[in-house]
Amino acid sequence: MLRAALIGLASSGKTTLFQLMTSARETARASHGKGETSIGISKVPDARLDRLTAMFNPKKRVPATVEFTDLAAAAAGGAKALVDVAAYKNADALVHVLRAFTDPAVPHPSGSVDPARDAQAMEDELILADLGVAERRLERLEKDLKKNRSADLEKERDLLILCRTALEEGRPMRALDLKGDDLKRLRGFQFLSAKPLLIVINLDESQLTKGGRAGTEIHQAAAAAGLTPFLSRAATAAVAVCAKIELEIAQLDAADAQAFLSNLGLTESGLDRVIRASYDLLGYISFFTVGEDECRAWSIPRNTPAQLAAGEIHSDIARGFIRAEVVTYDALIGRGSMAVCREHGEVRLEGKDYVVQDGDIINFRFAT
Repeated sequence: MLRAALIGLASSGKTTLFQLMTSARETARASHGKGETSIGISKVPDARLDRLTAMFNPKKRVPATVEFTDLAAAAAGGAKALVDVAAYKNADALVHVLRAFTDPAVPHPSGSVDPARDAQAMEDELILADLGVAERRLERLEKDLKKNRSADLEKERDLLILCRTALEEGRPMRALDLKGDDLKRLRGFQFLSAKPLLIVINLDESQLTKGGRAGTEIHQAAAAAGLTPFLSRAATAAVAVCAKIELEIAQLDAADAQAFLSNLGLTESGLDRVIRASYDLLGYISFFTVGEDECRAWSIPRNTPAQLAAGEIHSDIARGFIRAEVVTYDALIGRGSMAVCREHGEVRLEGKDYVVQDGDIINFRFAT
């Protein structure tokens, strides 16, 4: 399951967006402790799963899910308050909600609305929080190296010095583009500024592009907010929503919600945009398993081989993997049934090293 943690200044609409992401009407799990952390599960909307469910009429429809975390008291301690919060350390990505809307009844804590200023201020806090972690670890390493010098400790020290230098220069660790063994060495620290960052620009209703394309709207919103240079950084993406309107839509049934969206000139909900942006930023895709009992979407990183994808369903399937029967979503929808796909040779047998593609429909064969 993907895990994303929300950050943002007070009055940015962060908690409203959290309620939106967790469908508002569902009760979120909450772990009350340091910072009053709330955790909610969001079902990933996917029109392909809807079509497959209509085709197979299964007993269960199980979408992919994303876990969102919101820290109610984040503003009090800034990013340093997040360092010791497990849900934030373990998150795959950070979602920074930026206020771009004006509302005299809800004053901005800094006195004026300036998304570019707020984005950089939060980035600086993440960098400072990580700098503290890196410096403390380097102090311990120097002591350990005096007692017992080893190649592994020296490599870790050299890597952390590289990280510290970047942080002291005001660069987030996601900009270092670390790979392989370097990533493994840093994994246990869960540096906040190393996580991919999704910027959610929370707009006024009047700022929404009527009937416009989502990509065009994002570029327009980013430019208007002065965020274009910020978004050119590594592992950083943006999506534009009006959380207030989207929360109202979330309270409606499906038919009324679609009518509301149409009246606003929107083609999709903010929830769809944020989920898709999170997937793209992290490089995730979905494959499907189908049948009379269940139609289900599974989330995996792009370029995942078939045997590892099987492990997402159950470790026994990966362990006893024999082969994968694969058909593309487009082929199955076009033919109308698996049987017809087989007749036309469109159901392929793939081995454990086959790289699963977005939208693949897979039946795993395995030995028990």
